[in-house]
Amino acid sequence: MIDWPRVRELKEEVGDDGFEEVIELFLEEVEDVINKLKSGDRSQLEQDLHFLKGSALNLGFQEFSDLCFQGERMAATGQADAVDLTRVMSSYTASKTSFLQNVRELA
Repeated sequence: MIDWPRVRELKEEVGDDGFEEVIELFLEEVEDVINKLKSGDRSQLEQDLHFLKGSALNLGFQEFSDLCFQGERMAATGQADAVDLTRVMSSYTASKTSFLQNVRELA
């Protein structure tokens, strides 16, 4: 679910203070898009999923990123209505929970 080696790499790249800022910014920006999608707004679904995919990869949310990629491809080929946003959002919630419960343990 979480690519912990990627998370460690990011933490090493930005340092402890920068890492906290990255987490805060990530959660804020991703949750803005998640809330947009929860409201039923699919007007920019492909772009929204592309943004979520990239953001998720940066912070190691591998499963969530994979689902966003699949949805992005579906939206790009005219299958936006078939994208399972419930599954995407559930993956985000589970990934966020796992991440926040375990991120403090990183050495």
